[in-house]
Amino acid sequence: MPVDSSNLNNKAVKQNTYDAIVIGSGISGGWAAKELTEKGLKVLMLERGRNYEHIKDYVTANKDPWEFEHRGAATLKQKTDNPVISRDWAMYGTAAQEPLMNLWVNEKESPYVEVKPFTWWRSYKLGGRSTLWGRQSYRWSDLDFEANLKDGVAIDWPIRYKDMAPWYDYVEKFAGISGSLEGLPQLPDGHYLPPMLLNVVEKDVAARIKAAYKEQRHMIIGRVANLTAPLQARTQCQYRNRCWEGCPFGGYFSTQSSTLPAAVATGNLTVRPFSIVTKIIYNKDTKKATGVEVLDAETNQTYVYNSKIVFLNASALNSAWVLMNSATDVWEGGLGSSSGELGHNIMDHHYMLGAQGTIEGFEDKYYFGRRANGFYIPRFANLFGDKRDFLRGYGYQGSASREGWSRDVAEMNIGGAYKDTITEPGAWHIGATGFGEILPYHDNKISLDKTVKDKWGLPVLAMDAVLRENEFKMRKDIVKELVAMYEAVGVKNITTWDYKNYAIGQGIHEMGSARMGRDPKTSVLNGNNQVWDAQNVFVTDGAAMVSSACQNPSLTYMAMTARAAAFAVDELKKGNI
Repeated sequence: MPVDSSNLNNKAVKQNTYDAIVIGSGISGGWAAKELTEKGLKVLMLERGRNYEHIKDYVTANKDPWEFEHRGAATLKQKTDNPVISRDWAMYGTAAQEPLMNLWVNEKESPYVEVKPFTWWRSYKLGGRSTLWGRQSYRWSDLDFEANLKDGVAIDWPIRYKDMAPWYDYVEKFAGISGSLEGLPQLPDGHYLPPMLLNVVEKDVAARIKAAYKEQRHMIIGRVANLTAPLQARTQCQYRNRCWEGCPFGGYFSTQSSTLPAAVATGNLTVRPFSIVTKIIYNKDTKKATGVEVLDAETNQTYVYNSKIVFLNASALNSAWVLMNSATDVWEGGLGSSSGELGHNIMDHHYMLGAQGTIEGFEDKYYFGRRANGFYIPRFANLFGDKRDFLRGYGYQGSASREGWSRDVAEMNIGGAYKDTITEPGAWHIGATGFGEILPYHDNKISLDKTVKDKWGLPVLAMDAVLRENEFKMRKDIVKELVAMYEAVGVKNITTWDYKNYAIGQGIHEMGSARMGRDPKTSVLNGNNQVWDAQNVFVTDGAAMVSSACQNPSLTYMAMTARAAAFAVDELKKGNI
């Protein structure tokens, strides 16, 4: 559904007042806008990038490779202009259709400083990365929410699974998550649409794994935000596996297909693109935020917008940037910096390692369509009596196919040669990559570098975060255990890989820059996602995370946002904020 042009407040006057301001329009920002508008609040959504309309702006979604000058391959100029994106899958294969490069940030206009190598994926447009995400959607369990406390790492989460469970229910029903019910304590079941199906080889391997490991390990179909049945005004997934180009059918969850139409339908939403929030304005007498200062990205004019509450959903690192850049004479380090934790505890998931091989005996079998999903092997390390020489664990994502198996792992999707003989008999391959937890180290941090400026003269972020001994031990185990599983189920010709130059950020699951907690002395946010130092400011994106688990985090952001929005409106009605 396109945004009503009357709601695009491009010529806003210098002073505007709303009930709530939402900073950012990605997965969590879209949810904040939906929830707040549906509860009757007049909401201003601020997006630093351009407008991006559902269907209309999916300019490559219905084109074939031969319709592009370079058959979809990125050009040398694009690689030169986008050195960060060039490091990984988005610059290669079918995922790199030339026009698609326009969906990633202009790296020359928006640089950052790498004190240590850091791969930061950004998409500055309406919807943010919600049109480009991998869509894998998993609940966390109390094994995750209690891990820091039990391991004596960092600080304890101020919430538990029981706090999140009803909100997981709520967002799953609206977003549309397909998946199977498995009864696994480390991976709670949810409200799912019918699951996509494992193919014939995956089903066989899954059965062999369960038998070989006495049901302590499981291969299941991925739980994914792709519809397997119509939902609201959205059509089910068409098995095209071109999700990153935007789905004209609304077959997967994004801001454009789901939360934005719902928010617009209320008549309570104003959307302002090209709006860079430079600071949250703080009143030290009331100890509340009064609104935000915005730099128009097109005109360079500055505007002030006022509101009763602010939801900060600019993405984990940019949300920290906004808080840091909101420094006052009260807190020189920025709004929310009183604990000394703002910008610290940066996390991600480490991956780009795994194994692959061939499966014999299925030469007369095939599959049809391009399933936009793969299999998932949930965490088993350091659970249920298992002990390793590292903390926490990992999961695997992959697939079996007669093409490049990695096409079904969104973060590794490099396509596969177009000339693969995909309709003729041939060898079956199986492959997977591990996704491992990164611990919340205080010294993994970001900060403002005021010596380097972006196109608009604003200071940029400096990244100083690395993998450490626990992660390196885990990486060895990820490869070793995957090879052992393959051998146990009869996979042949096994090869392994481990990208040795892995940099934090490449997992595209950055977290932790403004963590929640129980004590204002050790955290930036309380258990309701309020900034301790200004409790009418809420942060509900990846910045709020206290640990990273090994499951994809976006579903948790959705649930956390819906939970915080309900609390915020209730507190607003009571006059407490």
